[in-house]
Amino acid sequence: MTRTIVESKTKTAIIGFDQPFCVIGERINPTGRKKLAMELEAGDFSMVEADAIAQVAAGATVLDINSGAVFTNKMAEDKRYADNNFVEPPLMKELVTRVQAIVDVPLCIDSSVPGALESGLAAAEGRPLLNSVTGEEERLELVLPLVKKYNVPVVAISNDDTGISEDPDVRFAVAKKIVERAADFGIPAHDIVVDPLVMPIGAMATAGHQVFTLVRRLREELGVNTTCGASNISFGLPNRHGINNAFLPMAMGAGMTSAIMNPVALPVSFARIEAKKLELVAAGVVIPDDMDLELFCQLTGLGSTKPRPGKEMEAIRAANFLTNNDPHGGAWIEFNKEAPKPGHEGRGRAGRTGGRRRRA
Repeated sequence: MTRTIVESKTKTAIIGFDQPFCVIGERINPTGRKKLAMELEAGDFSMVEADAIAQVAAGATVLDINSGAVFTNKMAEDKRYADNNFVEPPLMKELVTRVQAIVDVPLCIDSSVPGALESGLAAAEGRPLLNSVTGEEERLELVLPLVKKYNVPVVAISNDDTGISEDPDVRFAVAKKIVERAADFGIPAHDIVVDPLVMPIGAMATAGHQVFTLVRRLREELGVNTTCGASNISFGLPNRHGINNAFLPMAMGAGMTSAIMNPVALPVSFARIEAKKLELVAAGVVIPDDMDLELFCQLTGLGSTKPRPGKEMEAIRAANFLTNNDPHGGAWIEFNKEAPKPGHEGRGRAGRTGGRRRRA
């Protein structure tokens, strides 16, 4: 049975067909997150640390660390900052060091810059996952020696010099090529985690069917574990969580063993809370001035003022239970324990002090 071992200083995550689905938290990534990129440019890592803690609390078993930041202000002062080969290696080292200091889970070192990959590998404790290698010859020659040198598993993305093919047979052939080239370096197939590339279902009607078929082939013919950028499937569509919630268990059923995704449902913004209050007041609803905001969010269906596990995590945990990768449903039961209502923390069942009473 194929098992990919990823380790932190003291913890091990196993990616495998007979293991619970491995959730790789994606939020420590400045690409497309302007506020995070600005904080990193200012040397502020508070958002990174908060994201690390929230993702682990939500159920991520591995954290992806991406150093692809663009430092616009520094670039204007020093042209070297226009070069990612200058920016990313020291940033990756700092990111890895900061995250390891506050959470103890395995890491996924993520960059397109070989120098940043090696910087992250050198700073990481344990055995991180490397993200990523593609089928491009230049990339294979740069990344596979690092994989061998540090004895780590690697994400293999199914595209090459010709780009991303819409033909699933071509993407399978690229994955097979990477596995074979890795073998030439002495890297075993169980240390290759293939990303078959999930296309947006809104742009390609067969995207779901394609990836399920590919995952089955990768498992049965190459014996490798798989991963994906889970939210790609719903890109550009309304109610993306609904699509993601259906996609993930279906992918798991086809044999997918991990995903790079956001495990956290983000807190409700203060602006949304105020807008809801105004809506209710306009409808004649009286809202007490001292009403707890968390209780207000729960009663009105807005969500929560605190980060919490997203709906996708619920779907994954249910699928783990249904595929017998959660023996006796222990993780599912723990996940679904009702949190105490605000003001009732420390009380027993249903908020009663002392819990259930027995009859005399």
